[in-house]
Amino acid sequence: MNSINKKITSEDWFHALRNQIIENFENIENYKSKKKIKFKKKKWKRKPHLKKDNGGGLMSIMYGNIFEKVGVNVSTVHGKLSDNFKNQIPGTKIKSDFWASGISIVAHMQNPFIPSFHFNTRMIVTSELWFGGGMDMTPCFKNKAHKTTFHNEIKKMCNKHNKNYYKKFSKACDKYFYLPHRKETRGDGGIFYDYLKNPSWESNFEFTKDVGECFLEVSTKIIKKSMHKKWTKVHKEQQKIKRGRYAEFNLLYDRGTKFGLQTDGNIDAILMSMPPEAKWI
Repeated sequence: MNSINKKITSEDWFHALRNQIIENFENIENYKSKKKIKFKKKKWKRKPHLKKDNGGGLMSIMYGNIFEKVGVNVSTVHGKLSDNFKNQIPGTKIKSDFWASGISIVAHMQNPFIPSFHFNTRMIVTSELWFGGGMDMTPCFKNKAHKTTFHNEIKKMCNKHNKNYYKKFSKACDKYFYLPHRKETRGDGGIFYDYLKNPSWESNFEFTKDVGECFLEVSTKIIKKSMHKKWTKVHKEQQKIKRGRYAEFNLLYDRGTKFGLQTDGNIDAILMSMPPEAKWI
């Protein structure tokens, strides 16, 4: 498969996965609800002031009673990287052209006993080509059953592709989602991978597809387990404090946030991951 077909195939998958997740999350949100709540969608273009096409994306956000705020974004952008940024991306030292397509999801739940979820997968092309992404879960209150379910499902999925993937990528996740200024991890971990460029593009793509399907299945399972659990204002206050940590990581350390800002992405789409409310004491 040539480079153009690889781009088309990966972009089509990210959009197909987006549609699956939106349909599934709307079904959860509208469980026994008379008033149907839907995602609000907004298209955007990269560098809209220029006549040349630089790509863009589709931002979808829903505010509801189960999902306090959930964003599902897809984008495909291309062009040239700035001189300051290109040395940080493999394959751009000589030629600064890049192409990137992916999907990103962050779900902040109304119920403090349901964890926040983050997921993204992407394919990036410079003079090299690779996949990256992963998923992680951030609870406000510890729940051993949720954590066990989350990691067991991910491990089972990883083992279908490579017996070393789960150990390698879960370790990378713990290292990545760490707040050094607070000396604490962001949540319960998950998996994180970057620069996945094994000789077989097809195997890397199939793994990336399975990461997306695994996220959809396991997040749905965990949300449904606790969506009817009772909570109080005290629990909500604790959730807001935990969300502060979430915001700190995304603004200070998250590579996706930095990549989006450095490549002139849509600000609202980049900061979609911010919680609706957070608190610092």
